[in-house]
Amino acid sequence: MEGIPHPIPRTVEEVFGDFKGRRAGLIKALTTDVEKFYHQCDPEKENLCLYGMPNETWEVNLPVEEVPPELPEPALGINFARDGMQEKDWLSLVAVHSDSWLLAVAFYFGARFGFGKNERKRLFQMINEVPTIFEVVSGTGKQPKDQSVTHNNNSSSKSKSSSKMPEPLTKAVKMSPPPKDDDESGEDEEEDDEQGATCGACGESYGTDEFWICCDVCERWFHGKCVKITPAKAEHIKQYKCPGCSGKRARV
Repeated sequence: MEGIPHPIPRTVEEVFGDFKGRRAGLIKALTTDVEKFYHQCDPEKENLCLYGMPNETWEVNLPVEEVPPELPEPALGINFARDGMQEKDWLSLVAVHSDSWLLAVAFYFGARFGFGKNERKRLFQMINEVPTIFEVVSGTGKQPKDQSVTHNNNSSSKSKSSSKMPEPLTKAVKMSPPPKDDDESGEDEEEDDEQGATCGACGESYGTDEFWICCDVCERWFHGKCVKITPAKAEHIKQYKCPGCSGKRARV
């Protein structure tokens, strides 16, 4: 949350400086300060966000209450998925969302202050020269020092990088099959629908021996462990609302 006023960047160089400061803060949270960051992301708390500041600091806080916010907001509810996946994968997922947020903030400033085509291109080129937060956290970042590498080496490098994307975006897990009805056609229809689902918290796919729950508002599926709902607790819930839908209602 932007609690401390910072100078508003108005030129390409100033926006890039703001980007680098926020990026440095986020990298600290996910590397050198990772233990402190991990403990602050308590799944028992409300929806939390990770903010990077222009002065190279970071903070975990609730989202801003203003609608629409003054600046684009980072990913909401990063704390809910913390205990539902391996720490390395969780940090990689937060890093990916942090990269997206940094780009959103940088180009928000570009749009606000009327950057033209050449200015936007120059800003992106400057940003593209530094490794992403995900590349730093996962160790896949490569500095483009030598431009004379062969095409085969480039292809190999891309293949290795893609294979190291955070597991929750690629690895399938298992979940318990839906309860069986007497109507076989209805059962097949429900099963087909759920098999196409992915967890709204961690992005993993439908499986066959793990408990999931569906949000009655947005109709997205979630691992019970990702949203802290057990089968026993689910039996007493008349209408389930996921963390995202609950947070939206709280801010209206």
